[in-house]
Amino acid sequence: MFLKLYAIALPAFFAIDMLWLGLLARNFYKDQIGFLMKPDVNWTAAIIFYLLFLVGLVVFVIEPAVVKKEWMRALWMGAFFGLITYATYDLTNLATLKDWPVTMVIVDMIWGTVLAASVSVVTYFVAVKLGL
Repeated sequence: MFLKLYAIALPAFFAIDMLWLGLLARNFYKDQIGFLMKPDVNWTAAIIFYLLFLVGLVVFVIEPAVVKKEWMRALWMGAFFGLITYATYDLTNLATLKDWPVTMVIVDMIWGTVLAASVSVVTYFVAVKLGL
């Protein structure tokens, strides 16, 4: 079941996150941390993060919710997973990097929470519709 859920979650994750990064928050990150940004994204590192993040989301959140047939579990545990994972990144940066903006920490942690919850719920309902 893992591979099927992963195959559902992957395009959902990319679609939602690209909407955020490419449209809704395009200038936010540049305004907040543009002084640290490279001119070209390291796509290898980005793809590895996305693939690993989704492994955790499927293993710890989506699959248990599907097995228990509890969409609210997908929502709340997905939100919690997103909060914890994005907080790890943002709070570590706040603790260790000079001039890391607090606004960035808050917005990015909220985004991680919304992203993981959304992907979890979308994947859950698609999986249920497919009879997984």
